[in-house]
Amino acid sequence: MEKENRCRIFISYLKQRRMVMLMFLCFSGIFAFIFSLYELQTEAVLYAAGLCILLSAVVLPIHFFFYQKRHRDCERILPNILLLIDELPAPKTLMESDLQKMLYEMKRISETNLTNWQAERSESMDYYTTWVHQIKTPISVMRMALQGEDTDEHRELLTELFRIEQYVEMVLSYLRLGSESSDYVIKEYELDSIIKQAIHKYAPQFIARKLRLHYTSSPVMVLTDEKWLLFIIEQILSNSVKYTQKGSVTITVTEEKILKISDTGIGIAAEDLPRIFEKGFTGYNGRSDKKSTGLGLYLCKMAAERLSHKISAESIPDTGTVISIDLQTVH
Repeated sequence: MEKENRCRIFISYLKQRRMVMLMFLCFSGIFAFIFSLYELQTEAVLYAAGLCILLSAVVLPIHFFFYQKRHRDCERILPNILLLIDELPAPKTLMESDLQKMLYEMKRISETNLTNWQAERSESMDYYTTWVHQIKTPISVMRMALQGEDTDEHRELLTELFRIEQYVEMVLSYLRLGSESSDYVIKEYELDSIIKQAIHKYAPQFIARKLRLHYTSSPVMVLTDEKWLLFIIEQILSNSVKYTQKGSVTITVTEEKILKISDTGIGIAAEDLPRIFEKGFTGYNGRSDKKSTGLGLYLCKMAAERLSHKISAESIPDTGTVISIDLQTVH
């Protein structure tokens, strides 16, 4: 491989100097022609040509060595060009000088654009964070008003209000996952406590839809972030409730610290299964439901990757879906 790479560099070196070599051959031909007109001895021409070839044989390898060294330096810098641009070899030609000036200008523009983007994103984050906290107040007021009377209409409205709360939280989670800042607190947590928080939140939804929930406490400690793992579990339970008309949802934890959430819902079509974690992908079920955003599982995937957990799905249409989260180790 190294030999092939060196040959490639040498061929490039020769191509770059093909005009000089062509001019040298032309000049040699002119000298040979003139010498023949004046009937000079052939030995004189051959002697001069031999000296030129000898000088080239000495100078070219040295020049190629430094050419190759500059190429290696540029290859080393290329993967981190924005950080190591000041280590570029000093330009030896006007063209190299012009190219380096262009690179420095592009770096300046890139840094300016990045600064502007970060400022705009920070403003958006501040705005939506404020909006989320402000919108929670009228939601709480509406919840209290609806809980004052237990009727079918009020229960239906409470269910829809719960969905609004979920979408509001999803907005904030989407922004946080996309930001460069990190609010993760990675340490050992009791998995049972996190699961029970999610169950408690979705208990009214299970009751309203008359779905059974099967879960046996498991004293397992996992290395994770409590808030974001809770977010993942809640999103999966939300999907289970949404797409399970009757039957049950089962939560299990294996000895290998794999959390499985399975339901007896409508399942996922085989052609949709490989894409359910893609951003905005709703699949057949989402299109028929007309309420799916295609963001829930995408955000779960993003959060799981940030926590170094693995998330996967298995499903059989009209039978159910199993979402697995591997919490065993930090990969």
